[in-house]
Amino acid sequence: MNQSKLDKLRSRIDGIRPVKVLFVCLGNICRSPAGEGVLRSIVEENGADNDWVIDSAGTYGGHAGQLPDQRMRIHARRRGYELTHRARRFSPSDFDDFDIIVPMDSSNERNLRDMARTTEDIEKIIPMISFVGMATRYDHVPDPYYEGSEGFELVLDLLEDGCRNMFRQLAPSEH
Repeated sequence: MNQSKLDKLRSRIDGIRPVKVLFVCLGNICRSPAGEGVLRSIVEENGADNDWVIDSAGTYGGHAGQLPDQRMRIHARRRGYELTHRARRFSPSDFDDFDIIVPMDSSNERNLRDMARTTEDIEKIIPMISFVGMATRYDHVPDPYYEGSEGFELVLDLLEDGCRNMFRQLAPSEH
């Protein structure tokens, strides 16, 4: 994420605790619940549970109530993450309930921008790839749904890197 955007985000959430983060993908069964699980694990490892609220949603509601995709759960479990979230559809009221809305790709970002009601809502939208620091050829977190094992592993690699950076950049200084 460029420094000015990061500074703007930090100043907007400065002093706000807990920081409320919502990960968003299409169906809320692969990328966004994995992002939720990865960040939740990092937060717990750092004893910062009281400083964060983490959730996920999808822009498409067809999977509402379902557990994450079994393949994502298997790959995540191998890395120590338990994904137990039940899919839900993003609602415009989520802009009121969360400080940062984190879409996984440009299509999700466009959908969120279309649902935004105010400039403040739009300012809450920060693409996940903005937090990824590792060298990557991707400008988004790709959807692994129609991919093999490598696709799920890539998503987890990107999310682990991005969530570590998100935590470092936004956590209170005592963590």
